[in-house]
Amino acid sequence: MGWKFPWVSSFGSDFNFDYHVSFSPEDLAKDKVFYNFTPMQPADANDELPGLSAFYRNDKGEVFHTYSSYARGPEELIGTLMILDRAPKGRNEDSTMNFVRRHDEYEEAPKAPSCCH
Repeated sequence: MGWKFPWVSSFGSDFNFDYHVSFSPEDLAKDKVFYNFTPMQPADANDELPGLSAFYRNDKGEVFHTYSSYARGPEELIGTLMILDRAPKGRNEDSTMNFVRRHDEYEEAPKAPSCCH
C-alpha cells in the first residue's frame, strides 16, 4: 500500500510530563497529581501511567493534537492484556496496574533445573 507510519518516542523530553502521564519525585511528594484530567493521590500514580496521543501535521507544518486516551482507554492496543482478560483470574490485580513491573523490578529467582543445558 505504500504507507509510511513514523513512530516517535517521548524519551528524553518533557512530553510525558506535559501530558500528565509521567511524574517526577517532586510531583509524587505533593498532595495530588493530575492524571486523566482528574486529581489523584500520588500513591496511586507511580512514576508513569498509561496514555496515548495522536497528532496531525498539515502541509504548512502546523501540528494539531487530535486525540488522547488515558487509563484503560489504550488497552485495546495491548494484545497481552486482551489475552490476560480472558484467563480464569484475569490480570490477577489487587489494584490498577499493580501486576506490571519493569524488567529490573522483579525479585531474584533461583535458577530452575533444565533438561537441555
